[in-house]
Amino acid sequence: MRAVDLIQKKRDGGELSREEIAYLIQGYSKGEIPDYQISAWAMAVYFRGMNARETGDLTLEMAMSGDQVDLSPIAGIKVDKHSTGGVGDKTTVVLAPLVASAGVPVAKMSGRGLGHTGGTLDKLESISGFSVEMGREQFFAQVGDIGAAVIGQSGNITPADKKLYALRDVTATVESIPLIASSVMSKKIAAGADAIVLDVKTGSGAFMKTLDDSIALAQAMVDIGTHLGRNTVAVISDMDQPLGFGIGNALEIKEGIETLKGHGPKDLQEVCLILGSQMLVLGGKAKDEAEARTILMSHIEDGSAFDKFKQMVSAQGGDVSQVEAPDTLPSASRFIEVKAASAGYVESIQAEEIGVAAMLLGAGRETKESLIDLGVGIQLSLKVGDAVAAGDTLAVLHVNDASESKVQEAEAKVLEAYRISAQPVPPQPLVFALVTKDGVTRY
Repeated sequence: MRAVDLIQKKRDGGELSREEIAYLIQGYSKGEIPDYQISAWAMAVYFRGMNARETGDLTLEMAMSGDQVDLSPIAGIKVDKHSTGGVGDKTTVVLAPLVASAGVPVAKMSGRGLGHTGGTLDKLESISGFSVEMGREQFFAQVGDIGAAVIGQSGNITPADKKLYALRDVTATVESIPLIASSVMSKKIAAGADAIVLDVKTGSGAFMKTLDDSIALAQAMVDIGTHLGRNTVAVISDMDQPLGFGIGNALEIKEGIETLKGHGPKDLQEVCLILGSQMLVLGGKAKDEAEARTILMSHIEDGSAFDKFKQMVSAQGGDVSQVEAPDTLPSASRFIEVKAASAGYVESIQAEEIGVAAMLLGAGRETKESLIDLGVGIQLSLKVGDAVAAGDTLAVLHVNDASESKVQEAEAKVLEAYRISAQPVPPQPLVFALVTKDGVTRY
């Protein structure tokens, strides 16, 4: 085979065989195929696409390019959950203990954030002493013992994906559904889960801004999972406004704790119940979503979900007293209220602008080397549909060491993010569709 022939084949709309895809990915991983040829191939894929079988084969090759985790020593059906990312998205903090309390083991490998706030690992590190690093045997033992662990990726997971993604980032080929889907799913396959629940965000704060694009991405990822023998479903959820009220690492841990105790924001609780129900069904603990939801609510109400979170925190070296008294978590030294200039109703909140504002305050990373301030962020006061009078507080900035220019910029972004309408605004749906191997169900 020659790379140039495969580039031409895809450029002209041809279908690449499993062997041809393997040749490209393995050759690129070993340095035998240069960047400029893989760039040309990625651009051909961008314009010509890939079918489900090709995308599945690409995913498997990237998963096989490095270490693969074997979770078989852990009893039960291991169900992983992945979110495509959003502002205020702290669902893993809630779902890991909640689903584990219902008997489905959660062996979660997560990442750090590059953007508006930290990733799940950064958020959990708001709890003093919480360690996201552990060896494989300890990881298995913890999941076997208490049912849940959330750790950082260790070893050499999907190196081909890392190499290809870096190239796509500088060659204008990021926005290709087959390449996005295979990138996400290669990491899930390598992480060893038996079944996968995907939370695909849609709207202003999501990677995919339109519902049709979000469904297309979800369908591609479900097709990959099905092709590779993993039971996979995708929920399309709203990211036209932040999820919950807190944006920032310790703020989101506090909100997660409140949700586990049954007192969290309604939108966060609802999304977690929807995703958790899918995890219980795939994990064989419930026959359908209605039964799963009842089980999950019972574990919130009887305190066992919160107890499971405390067990997980303790097992990973975290200070459980901070979980029991969340006000002792990292916090800001000053608070700045952002006031509404006009009366009406909150029509929309541009989630991405809120996320950028939180990053300006130090809640996220502008570069990989940036240090995160775990105590800062933004606490929203009003959400879409709420009535507002001129002078009402829209949100509160939690500030420590950010420069005055960055604080002013963050305040301006929050003001820009809130759109006020003179007319009442109907509530918007939290979930738009469910995508399974059998098709798309729109709500």
